[in-house]
Amino acid sequence: MNIVTTMRILGILLMLFSITMMPSILISALYKDGAHVAFITGMAITFITGFVTWLPVRNVRKELRTRDGFLVVVLFWTVLGLFGATPLFLAEHPALSFTDAVFESVSGLSTTGATVIVGLDSLPESILFYRQLLQWLGGMGIIVLAVAILPMLGIGGMQLYRAETPGPVKDNKLTPRITETAKALWYIYLSLTVTCALAYWFAGMSGFDAISHSFATVAIGGFSTHDASIGYFNSPAIELIAVAFMLISAVNFSLHFLAWRERSIRHYLHDPEFRFFIFLISTTVLGTIAVLWLTQTYDIGIAIRHGLFEVVSVATTTGFGVADFSQWPSVLPFTLFLAAFVGGCAGSTGGGMKVIRILLILKQGVREIKRLVHPSAIIPVKLGGRSVPDRVIEAVWGFFSVYLMLFVAMLIGLLATGLDQVTAWSAVGSALNNLGPGLGEVAAHYGNIPDVAKWILIVAMLLGRLEIFTLLVLFTPMFWRR
Repeated sequence: MNIVTTMRILGILLMLFSITMMPSILISALYKDGAHVAFITGMAITFITGFVTWLPVRNVRKELRTRDGFLVVVLFWTVLGLFGATPLFLAEHPALSFTDAVFESVSGLSTTGATVIVGLDSLPESILFYRQLLQWLGGMGIIVLAVAILPMLGIGGMQLYRAETPGPVKDNKLTPRITETAKALWYIYLSLTVTCALAYWFAGMSGFDAISHSFATVAIGGFSTHDASIGYFNSPAIELIAVAFMLISAVNFSLHFLAWRERSIRHYLHDPEFRFFIFLISTTVLGTIAVLWLTQTYDIGIAIRHGLFEVVSVATTTGFGVADFSQWPSVLPFTLFLAAFVGGCAGSTGGGMKVIRILLILKQGVREIKRLVHPSAIIPVKLGGRSVPDRVIEAVWGFFSVYLMLFVAMLIGLLATGLDQVTAWSAVGSALNNLGPGLGEVAAHYGNIPDVAKWILIVAMLLGRLEIFTLLVLFTPMFWRR
């Protein structure tokens, strides 16, 4: 275990992260909202801590191993969540407690979008922008950005990339060099953000709102600058733009890269995960619209508009809102919430268990049924005409099993704090899937639940962002053996 190298990387990353508070300082000065002191102090604390951590080990030059990569990623996301909370804790408005500030920071960085703040419309603009920026940085993963920078500092990044990248298959690189892969991902991510911001602006948002919401949309975060979220604008055009970019961002970014490089969309059409994702979204949208219309909740026009938006927002784990889906009739709240457990595609900014895992679980189930009829047959699980190694299938089932056990454990923990079953179940599911909104007491915000429950959910958000095993591996004795 290269503890010294880990300290050096952590120090560098903290110093880099401190720079991300600069835009909020400038916005505070521009709008004269009085929050600049909190950001200057937070930036200084973060930079000095990173510098003091880096300085004693600045001359160390060692390649990262797999275990080191896991440790750096987990430490960085944990430490970043704590230091990211500094401006929120120090700011006079919204006057958050330490627990609430950490909850808001981790929720932003993990792109969960669960908030403890009410009265967003009256918050300082710099605080609003900072929340959105946290989501944007967390969307693609600030570690992937660091992968493009660290090699220039003499630190290899492949192990960080493997630890950070979501999905069951982590070794497929878009380009031969890992640095170029990270750059390619960020170019795509940045291009989508700029395009989304311009589209919002042309549709009627102010420049500030357009940039802020583009951060949350492409990151599939769900934070907004208004309490009413996207519903504040009451604009079908803005809602359609949000739907389009939520869907794009929930698709594997490697498909976007291939489409850009080869100037063709055929990779989307041939990708089994993408086809299954579109199938799930389409059927859920049609079913939701039908129930909303048949129960006379809305007329057909509003049913289509709200049904489409809410399904895409929840199923992609974004969490934007134009209506309170928790009050919808019949099985709709549960159905939409269940869609968030599937989430986005592997290699996207979406949360959930990922579409490809659900697809592989279904295919494995079908294979087991066939084996009952033909016990001696060799029946491979195939995706796109290619056999999936049994090791990947085992990993998917392992992930699913541990996911369920953790879900139950945290659910019991929340119930023990006094929350009702609906609130506890939806809060854990929302945090673990990086969704944001829940049901019951957490349908609007998380401000009223006990502090112990918030810390449990903070752990759940980190587990969801790091896809469980990256974090859990640190708690195994084997990890720390030489």
